Amino acid sequence: MVVVMSPKATDQDVARVVEVVEDAGGEAFVSRGKTRTIIGLVGDTERFMALPIPGMPGVESVMRIGKPYKLVAREARAETTKIRVGNIALGRDTFAVIAGPCAIETEDQAMTAARAVKAAGAHILRGDAYKHRTSPYAFQGLAKRGLEILAGMRQETGMPTVTEVMNTADVELVASYSDILRVGARNMQNFELLKEVGKLHQPVMLKRGLSSTIEEWLMAAEYIANQGNEEIILCERGIRTYETMTRNTLDLSAVPLVHNLSHLPIIVDPSHASGRRELVGPLARAAVAVGADGVMMDVHPRPEAALCDGPQAITCDEIGDLIADIVSVAKAIGKPLADPKQNLAAAGE
Repeated sequence: MVVVMSPKATDQDVARVVEVVEDAGGEAFVSRGKTRTIIGLVGDTERFMALPIPGMPGVESVMRIGKPYKLVAREARAETTKIRVGNIALGRDTFAVIAGPCAIETEDQAMTAARAVKAAGAHILRGDAYKHRTSPYAFQGLAKRGLEILAGMRQETGMPTVTEVMNTADVELVASYSDILRVGARNMQNFELLKEVGKLHQPVMLKRGLSSTIEEWLMAAEYIANQGNEEIILCERGIRTYETMTRNTLDLSAVPLVHNLSHLPIIVDPSHASGRRELVGPLARAAVAVGADGVMMDVHPRPEAALCDGPQAITCDEIGDLIADIVSVAKAIGKPLADPKQNLAAAGE
């Protein structure tokens, strides 16, 4: 259920509703928008329906949401979520480009990619210190040393960063080095990890699981929001189907569906969706055209020598032209890009 407070509702009115809900054994999550406040109720809906909430001071209406996810549902907030990372605002009003090495291998490799990404006009740097790999013999990342290099990338470029966290024990450590924590596809339903990142006061990127439905994905986001953190970025990265010509099958229908179902922003990862360098550009442009709030792409100085996902990585020489193409498509659909000059301001240039 969702309680919509009137524009004239006072803090005391909101507190009374919260108190009534908690006395009934439920939880109340307050979301304050520009014009009004919405209170999401989690618990026994039938018991809530029997409460005198509709007649309480400051209450405009009470809506019963027929979805298993409540806090991330579109009805739960008057405005769509806008997430500020450094000087970049990621949300429905603008389009953001996230790019960088899939895995941080060496300081030179990571810094070269970071400089190229910045020069190309990207907004946020990606780079992983921990890697989930199908084979136990594959490169697993540099761990803490990788995080230290990531921090150096941020310091040199002035760009905010995103990196993956794989273990509940590492959440605090990874959060101290990166602006956005990413929960990978294989961990989408690692509920203890979702709860842990939900306790943070910093953005979390949640990738769709390998074969997950959109409802399962949104329910995973609900785990994070339920702990108090609604700064969630959803990432569509393709799902497993019977098709073997690509690494995964990119589900672009997820973008407009999520826009209708949730207030959270959604980005697309064409690199991991396709697994093929020549498909990243067309899929990135398609993601923009369908209304995605951003794209995330792998960039490597020498993809042929990459220790992780080289076949899908864009080279440092190619990323500039690709981002220029994305800008053209974004302009065509009337969706402005976040201002990359803000990165320069953050770096003191």
